[in-house]
Amino acid sequence: MIIIDDDPGMREAISSLVRSISFEAKMMASVDEFRRSPRPSGPSCLVLDVRLPGLSGLDLQRELAASHVDLPIIFITGHADIPMSVQAMKRGAIEFLTKPFREQDLLDAIQLGIARDRARLEDDKSAAELRARFDTLTVREREVMAGVVAGRLNKQIAGDLGISEITVKVHRGQVTRKMKASSLPDLARMADKLKLLAESS
Repeated sequence: MIIIDDDPGMREAISSLVRSISFEAKMMASVDEFRRSPRPSGPSCLVLDVRLPGLSGLDLQRELAASHVDLPIIFITGHADIPMSVQAMKRGAIEFLTKPFREQDLLDAIQLGIARDRARLEDDKSAAELRARFDTLTVREREVMAGVVAGRLNKQIAGDLGISEITVKVHRGQVTRKMKASSLPDLARMADKLKLLAESS
């Protein structure tokens, strides 16, 4: 949990509030300080003042998006205007709170942000595991997997690849074992996810 606000009193108040729900808080006064700090390893979110010395909170939001850093952001500000809040929310901010805000509103937003980041980290981990399993397949096993998830019969895959049906069965068994697939639909879901991963990388 990271708090960026140039007002020491506000930083301390938010940090105290965050600790009250058993989250750790790192306090920073500027975007530059954030840039110099290591990213948290576990689920986190960013409570970010809009107006800061140097780069603004909105500048940091743009920078993170451009770098594909997916960190949930809650904006706080003493000088809100409608276009500014609309812009921040359109870019994916969880909440835009005007000072003085209700503590419960901030706590609700923080818990949503942490939950969202935890889900993202779990997705990233399962995607990395799936990729690692796929990387253990030989070229031939990948060809057989493509045929299987396309709904081709062993005989058809054998004809497509110019190999015997027995060989297809052996490769198919290897694919199922290496991918840890419990069924054909499970393998098809994995193939879909791998396509999506390839498109996004």
